[in-house]
Amino acid sequence: MMAAACLLAACTIGPKYQRPPAPAPQAYRETPPADFKEWQQAHPSDGKLRGKWWEIYGDPDLNALEEQVNVSNQTVLAAEGLFRQAQDAVRIARTDLFPTATVSPSYSNSRSSATLTTSPFGNLGTRNTFTFPLNVSYVPDVFGVIRRSIHGTQETAQATFAQLENVRLTLQATLAQDYFTLRGTDGDLDLLDRTVKSYEQYLELTKNRFTSGVASGGDVAQAETQLETARAQLIDLRVARAQLEHAIAVLTGRPPAEVAVHGGPITIVPPPVPVSVPSTLLERRPDVAAMERQMEAMNEQIGIARAAFFPLVSLSATMGLQSVYFSKWWTWPSRFWSLGPQAIETVFDAGKRTAEVQAARDAYDTAVANYRQTVLTGFQQVEDNLAALRILADEAVAEDAAVKAAQKSLDISTYQYKAGTVSYLQVITTQTVALQDERAAIDILTRRMVASVLLVEALGGGWDATQMPARDEVASK
Repeated sequence: MMAAACLLAACTIGPKYQRPPAPAPQAYRETPPADFKEWQQAHPSDGKLRGKWWEIYGDPDLNALEEQVNVSNQTVLAAEGLFRQAQDAVRIARTDLFPTATVSPSYSNSRSSATLTTSPFGNLGTRNTFTFPLNVSYVPDVFGVIRRSIHGTQETAQATFAQLENVRLTLQATLAQDYFTLRGTDGDLDLLDRTVKSYEQYLELTKNRFTSGVASGGDVAQAETQLETARAQLIDLRVARAQLEHAIAVLTGRPPAEVAVHGGPITIVPPPVPVSVPSTLLERRPDVAAMERQMEAMNEQIGIARAAFFPLVSLSATMGLQSVYFSKWWTWPSRFWSLGPQAIETVFDAGKRTAEVQAARDAYDTAVANYRQTVLTGFQQVEDNLAALRILADEAVAEDAAVKAAQKSLDISTYQYKAGTVSYLQVITTQTVALQDERAAIDILTRRMVASVLLVEALGGGWDATQMPARDEVASK
């Protein structure tokens, strides 16, 4: 039996894993906006961000906040804990390659029943028994079940590592989105603060004209309404800003009371983001890498299920010392031992093993579908945000023109009102349009910055598959 086990030690039952193909276009349909002057279709070797991707925005406050995510964010720390558990599972699985030895020393004091002995005098004495057994058991990996189990835990650990990196990327991107949204809100606050001051001047103007008898009380009432409406909008924006500041604090792992974000209006446009050929996306996104590792782990389960059709071979040995006298317990004549192999083969299970193999195959097919869907989602996210950046850049140009036209219209209406040729309603109308256009311009810039962050996230940030530990090294990473 031992010889057979040695001959079959290299035998591994089950399919060999090959990464299934995933749909990948030759090029992205969408192109970046025209103001990405430095952008060009990057080569696979250089078309990626490296390291701290958020530094492309050149914002020291954002950089300081992002640094705290890796250090203090509780979701990241929890994901790190899951990865360490997966590493521990690999170490546990490796122990099945080796024999298990146990010792169980014991002492007993017993007396036999006098009615069960054939002696007319009975056996009324008591007896001590001292035992020191050593039990050794070993299950040779004849059909590769143990090796496949180890590989499965290694691949699961790799997937958990990739999931950890995806958690980091997601939270870093979320923080950047919240940060730029907060700064967009600061832009609105700055605009409304200036608007309130302007409306106060218009109210003073209408009051003076009313005192002079050239304006009606209705003009004063309309000016007051316009002013108070702007003040209410200004106050309302502070709720959104406070909530964004609190969200940023939690992302950095601190209570909201300890974090104050000094933002201010956004003063930059989205920087160029290197976009490589689509096929490199499979190596750059940690969520895609995690799904691919899970596929191989599912493939291992097929082999484990198929191995159930073959005998389970085990070797066991017991040896030790036993005596009824303590003084003779540790002597050579007290030795005992037993040794023998065992093979267990299921001869009937009503199709259970066949169903388990099919279940493993179905689980693998599910993992393949999930992998391909993750790849497709990745391409969609890149295309979505390339389109958003391009279209929003065009919209920003149009909106800037609208802002300038609205301001010119307001200047004309104000001059005409002072000259008495139009009513104050005309001024209010042009004020409203001008404010809407300026807020729209701020909103577009904010959306452009958020789309830029989402594009970086869709491209995998600064991560790539070379950062994943190798299968045989995952437990020591």
